[in-house]
Amino acid sequence: MTEPSATHRAIEAVWKIESPRLIASLTRTIRDVGLAEELAQEAFLAALERWPDSGIPESPGAWLMTAVRRRAIDLIRRDRRFMAIREELSRNSEPIVCPDAATTSDSKLDGEPQDDLLRLIFMACHPVLPGDSRTALTLRLLCGLTTDEIARAFLVPEPTVAQRIVRAKRTLTESHIPFEVPVGAELADRLASVLEVIYLLFNEGYSATAGDDWMRPALCDEATRLGRVLAGLLPREAEVHGLVALMEIQASRLAARTDPSGRPILLLDQNRTLWDRLLIRRGLAALETSLRLASTPGSYALQAAIAACHARAATGPETEWGHIARLYADLGRITPSPIIELNRAVAISMAEGPQAGLDLIDSIAADPILSDYHLLPSVRGDLLKRLGRMSEARCEFERAASLARNARERELLLERARS
Repeated sequence: MTEPSATHRAIEAVWKIESPRLIASLTRTIRDVGLAEELAQEAFLAALERWPDSGIPESPGAWLMTAVRRRAIDLIRRDRRFMAIREELSRNSEPIVCPDAATTSDSKLDGEPQDDLLRLIFMACHPVLPGDSRTALTLRLLCGLTTDEIARAFLVPEPTVAQRIVRAKRTLTESHIPFEVPVGAELADRLASVLEVIYLLFNEGYSATAGDDWMRPALCDEATRLGRVLAGLLPREAEVHGLVALMEIQASRLAARTDPSGRPILLLDQNRTLWDRLLIRRGLAALETSLRLASTPGSYALQAAIAACHARAATGPETEWGHIARLYADLGRITPSPIIELNRAVAISMAEGPQAGLDLIDSIAADPILSDYHLLPSVRGDLLKRLGRMSEARCEFERAASLARNARERELLLERARS
């Protein structure tokens, strides 16, 4: 029999994959995102109690969906206010089937197939919620991060994050925010936030904020799928295609980003024959669409263009680093950020030499946004190493490791410090 600890880890992995769909499906029915999350967590606890003895079901998602619906029906029986939706729960006893990207280009979400997860994102992005609350709620419901992990990611006290999440769920329920994809001007008003949330979901899968795994590919897959659905709904929105292009090209590297043990492999050390050429072709096509629709490229299109430079290069040295540096400069003019400047410094160091990159980094290092950003000392350590300043480089890698929240990334940084 599988050891309980291993089973618990497997259950937690299933929960991270299935919980967003469970919460979204139940929210559609009971119109209370906070209650939906509570019921889903009860189903998770039931799995923790039963599966170590009975074994993990063949279809764990379906088991959890059945369990969460039963708990909802039990609640309805105890509360007359919910009697009106009891019949709907019974009618929808099967898990929602998400639309396939190939079949959604001409479909609308007010018909079949339904996509509750996208509806949940639009609901969470309602302007009734402030931006920080939308972000915290997204990381909680869609990415499965704990309150502590979210707090550490944004360098704020845990009680502050907890209050934001509680208030956000209460506000959505009390304001009777519709569980739907809006239309017209209301959709346009929320689109930027929705794109941000989808990319946040993707990034949490691409480089996990915390935990023992460097990546959570299921989140990348879900975010990319949602992006494709959104592109089908809004075929004339350039930035939607830009985001899809960015996610497709980035996702093409997933198989090459870790070794068999899960240890991270840096971009320049990756085996590029493992990059998914189909995803790259799809990403390049989406980028072309985005550039054709816009008079000037937006932030997602520019990031996708940077990713495309890597995708087109057969090897690291063949990469057009000078062009990447110029694209980062363009991106910085649209969305000024010291993190963008840090990335531009990396490109400049590859195009003009490590000292040029180090000079740029040192000019922005005092920015408060970078004070606890682990990639600043990581990049600085790499440039110092290339300059032969090994003792300084080791100190920078050790500092980066002390700031990193992901266990795999921390191990890699410590290994670089030792080397």
